[in-house]
Amino acid sequence: MVLTDIKMPGVSGVELLGKIHLNYPDLPVILMTAFAELDMAIDAIRKGAFDFIIKPYKYEQLLFSVKRALKYDSLIRMEKNYKQMLKDTVEQKTQELSDALKTVKNLSNEVIKRLTTAAEYRDMDTGEHILRIGLYASKLAEEMDMSEEFTERITVASQLHDIGKIGIPDSILLKPGKLTPVEFEAMKTHTTIGANILFGSTQPMLQMACSIAANHHERWDGTGYPVGLKGINIPIEARIVIICDQYDALMSKRPYKTSLSHREVYEIITKGDGRTMPQHFDPDVFRSFIKLEELFREIFTSHSD
Repeated sequence: MVLTDIKMPGVSGVELLGKIHLNYPDLPVILMTAFAELDMAIDAIRKGAFDFIIKPYKYEQLLFSVKRALKYDSLIRMEKNYKQMLKDTVEQKTQELSDALKTVKNLSNEVIKRLTTAAEYRDMDTGEHILRIGLYASKLAEEMDMSEEFTERITVASQLHDIGKIGIPDSILLKPGKLTPVEFEAMKTHTTIGANILFGSTQPMLQMACSIAANHHERWDGTGYPVGLKGINIPIEARIVIICDQYDALMSKRPYKTSLSHREVYEIITKGDGRTMPQHFDPDVFRSFIKLEELFREIFTSHSD
C-alpha cells in the first residue's frame, strides 16, 4: 500500500495516485489531507484512491485505514491467485481430456488395423487394396464437401468394409471360378457378418465401419443386398464406399478375372456393362467420381499390389 500526503513539493498526491495506478492498478493508496483540501480528497477518491485521512489525524484512525488497505490488497491477491489456479486447473483438465480422446482415437484406429490384418489372412485382397479403398473414400468425401471429421473417419472405417469375409468358407472365398447361385448367396452374408462383428461399439469410427460393412453393396436403385435399401435410405458412407470398391475390384486381378485398364473400368462404371450400371450409384457420389477419375487412377497406380 501507499500512504502519501495530498500536497507535496513538485507533485501532488493526486498526480502520484495516477502514476501508481498506471503500473499497479490494484495497489491501495491512502491520501492524507487538511480539512481545506477536502474537495480535492473527494476527487481523488473518484479517481481511485482507497481512502483519505484528515489532518490532524488520530493514531487509531490511521491504523484502521492501513489495516483495511492491507486486507484489501490481500483479498485482491487471493482473488488473482484463485483465478490463476482455476485457469491452470481448467487447462490441465482440458489437456487430460484431449489426451484421453486421443488415446481412444488411436485405440480405435489400432483395432481397425488389426481387424483388417485378420481379414487379409482370409481373403485374396491385399493390404494395398484396403489402403486404396480408404484413399478413394477420403478424396470423394473431400470433393463432396463433407466435414473434416467425417472425412477422417471414412478414410479409416472404409478399410473394414469386407471384414465379414473372415466368416465365409475358403471353398467359396478362394474359389478360382464363378460362384454358383447358392455360393453367391453365402458370399452375400459377408455384409451381415461384418456388421455383427462391429455392432454395438460406442466409438464413432467403429460405428461408421459397422454401417459400411452392412451397406456397401446396397445400390441407389434398390437392387443391392443384403436388404435392398434404396436412395437416401442407404447411409452416405456406404454410398461412397460402393463406387470405391467397384472401381478397385474391376481394376484388380482376381483368380476368376483379369485386371482391366482404367479407361475400361471408367466406361463400365459410367455407361454400364449389364452387371455394373450408373444407376447403382448415388448421383452426387457418381458426379464426384467423374471429377476425380484421374485421381483414382493415380491412387491405384501408386499403391498397386
